[in-house]
Amino acid sequence: MSAPKHCTLLFVLLMTVGPLSAIAALPFAVDGQPLPSLAPMLERVTPAVVNISTQSTVRSQDHPLLRDPFFRWFFELPGGAQREHSQSLGSGVIVDAQRGLVLTNNHVIEKADEIRVTLHDGRELRADLLGSDPETDVAVLRIPADGLVAVHLADSDLLRVGDFVVAIGNPFGLKQTVTSGIVSALGRSGLGIEGYENFIQTDASINPGNSGGPLVNLRGELVGINTAILAPSGGNVGIGFAIPINMADAIQRQIVEHGSVQRGTFGARVQSPTPDLIQALDLPSGTRGAVVTDVTPASPAARAGLRPGDLIVRINDTAIRSAPELTTRLALLRVGDRARVDVLRNGRSARLSAVIADPYEDFVDGDEISHHFAGARLGEVIDESPLGENPGVAVGTVIDGSPAYRRGLREGDVLFQANRVRITTLDELRAAIRNGISRLKLRRGDRLVTLLSR
Repeated sequence: MSAPKHCTLLFVLLMTVGPLSAIAALPFAVDGQPLPSLAPMLERVTPAVVNISTQSTVRSQDHPLLRDPFFRWFFELPGGAQREHSQSLGSGVIVDAQRGLVLTNNHVIEKADEIRVTLHDGRELRADLLGSDPETDVAVLRIPADGLVAVHLADSDLLRVGDFVVAIGNPFGLKQTVTSGIVSALGRSGLGIEGYENFIQTDASINPGNSGGPLVNLRGELVGINTAILAPSGGNVGIGFAIPINMADAIQRQIVEHGSVQRGTFGARVQSPTPDLIQALDLPSGTRGAVVTDVTPASPAARAGLRPGDLIVRINDTAIRSAPELTTRLALLRVGDRARVDVLRNGRSARLSAVIADPYEDFVDGDEISHHFAGARLGEVIDESPLGENPGVAVGTVIDGSPAYRRGLREGDVLFQANRVRITTLDELRAAIRNGISRLKLRRGDRLVTLLSR
């Protein structure tokens, strides 16, 4: 296939300018001293960067009539579901050479039937997915290979705005591309990209295909996993985002140990300080932290003595600058972990201690309701949404590949209807599906979803 004319013209211009720019090239040394270069660092790091390609099979989105067997027979349409194959490309980074562990983004491997990893030396391997966490967009792969090279992890809490960083990946399928920049901002949140956001913002160019690749400092230490860009025009505008490696590593450890992320519950609602709140609480101007607005009765926060109006300034000796940062820190704690919480209350400092609880401790195993729900935990909740508060049956953890998972249930779903019957309790759900399941209606985030029997 011939290249478009504009591409050919660009290539000619680059070839024309090339020899001229070579004349003005920088010398290799000045006064006998070599010029600074990132090359030595990159020679150590790039062997740890991998290309990730996936293949998946998806059902075509036919009109509902086309799923009706009589309709298809009457119009002599071919039977069976139409399926399409899709491919995606991304990047990853080896973080444990002995165990073959690779960090990448969840969205790079989501719904993939097959994941293949290409190493720096050209070897292509089939990877196993150990687990993923859509809420932080982190996934962990394992590859069976010898002679791997891993990158060293930095402490991303020590990053400062202005630090130099380098992004490495495979943008647009171009292998081992390196871009550099600085840390533009820290603790970016509220972007609506992930459930828990605490991004490093950088102006190092990040493009499609860079997702899952490493962001490293000038020592070649991993400080983040590149995950997204802000691209109003569809191209890179110098605003890229990376998941801090401290967060990604905490998620990785849980996935390797448990196969999934086991998040607990704290039981407090918070918001970042506003000028009005600062004045109402008689706090110093410019105060940073997370203001407690509500405490759930009998929750870990309530048992620790937290009260509305408290300003949380530290958790486990880490300073808290905003409500999203506190939410992210709590999300990395497991059930049973202890949280030391430093607060300001009426101008005085206090340290509280809370034990993170299991959010589903009162839930029941799904197979107690029906064998169709085996592998899920179910419980009665008051579901809150912009439409108001409504009782329903919440879905807790769901084991991958279980009957409940195959039925389409996912953690966080809230069931409202079963076989067109409104349900608010486990007993009502049990009664509605006594003769089988043909249709389930639920809320998933801000969407209403209908699951039909197949």
